[in-house]
Parts: sequence; structure tokens; C-alpha cells
Amino acid sequence: MVCNCKQVSYSDILDALETNGRFSDVLKAFESVQEVTHCSTGCGGCHDKVMAVISEVMMG
Repeated sequence: MVCNCKQVSYSDILDALETNGRFSDVLKAFESVQEVTHCSTGCGGCHDKVMAVISEVMMG
């Protein structure tokens, strides 16, 4: 679980990235993932973890 407040898993983030296509900008990708999953809209404590997942996927 990457975001406990909204129950967003690593897989949920991957699915959101695949659904919305490829991004060249990590911040735009984060906004898109956040829009789909609502991650990092509760306490915000998962922001860095979500960004790390997105960065990992974009680099891979």
C-alpha cells in the first residue's frame, strides 16, 4: 500500500499511469495519478512514495 488514507496500491498507480498514457514530466504524471486514484489527498504523507513510484516507472 502506497497511500494508506485512500487505499492506493503500487498496482493502482501503475494502472493510472497506463490509463492516461506516457508523460515526460513527473509532476504532470503525479497530477494525473492523483486525479484518478485520489492518492496524497488525505494526510499527504505518501507524496514522496507516490513520486518515487512514478519516477521508477518513468525511468524504466
